[in-house]
Amino acid sequence: MRNHQNPLKLIEILADGQFHSGEELAANFGITRAGINKYIKMLREWGIVLSSVQGKGYCLASRLDLLNKTKIEQYYQSDNQIEIVPIIDSTNQYLLDKIASLTSGDCCVAEFQSKARGRRGRQWFAPFGTNLYFSMYWRLDQGIAAAMGLSLVVGIVVANILRQLSGKNIKVKWPNDLYLDDQKLAGILVELAGKTGDCAHVIIGIGVNLMMTHPDPSIVNQKWANLGEVDRNLLVAKVAQTLKQTLTEFEQKGLTAFINDWNRLDNFANRPVKLLIGDHIIRGVAKGINEQGALMLEQNGKINAYIGGEISLRSDE
Repeated sequence: MRNHQNPLKLIEILADGQFHSGEELAANFGITRAGINKYIKMLREWGIVLSSVQGKGYCLASRLDLLNKTKIEQYYQSDNQIEIVPIIDSTNQYLLDKIASLTSGDCCVAEFQSKARGRRGRQWFAPFGTNLYFSMYWRLDQGIAAAMGLSLVVGIVVANILRQLSGKNIKVKWPNDLYLDDQKLAGILVELAGKTGDCAHVIIGIGVNLMMTHPDPSIVNQKWANLGEVDRNLLVAKVAQTLKQTLTEFEQKGLTAFINDWNRLDNFANRPVKLLIGDHIIRGVAKGINEQGALMLEQNGKINAYIGGEISLRSDE
């Protein structure tokens, strides 16, 4: 594994948003200016936007609010692990690889993901220090079938937290996104491990755009929104705490207890939409969800249910 200790130390120095000269940085690390340039190149590869001014040195385009375990624990004291892994391939994959040692409610957060993924294996744009990259492990003793509708419940939890922290009108989009002003703000990826008849091991991944700039257009190919500046350590704590409480309730009551919350937050409620199923387009008016988490569409005076698979929801306005 590549050693990221010095590049991460450099980020901590630059996180104050001030200029730091190449000479100062080289002396700090006990290396040459060329060595500092290599670290600067790595930071840019991680999506960090830097200014370089002759005679002044290097400066971040904006101050970074770095993840800090002590600060997170000030907001949320728990027996569960909340592990910070600054540079990671994928927070979901990290937890999947260590399921045997996890307890329900254990979490992982990162500053940067090199192989972040979204639904159906899509790549997810994950620059350093500007967004939330969060995953939680949960064990469902009732088995895989009990996970039906779980991504919808997670969406409700995260939408409510973001509304509380930002005061903005965050909405949910079936089956796994959050929207702000009809633009994608966040995505949820629920991955399951286990055999039919056994307990289900669930990894819940959450990515939220906070202060993202200049996303790669080959990855981000739809309208997107930023939440804006929030205390990321507080956000991690609130998501971890509220998600753990809500998943306990979900295990006991199922999706039915959350349908009204979904309908209250539904971005497309009573709006014309189109479902993309492979090459087929199905049109209708969105009418919320049913007890199985299926999308309800009004079509020619009838209500029809659609669920899962390769379905993609879009506005048809």
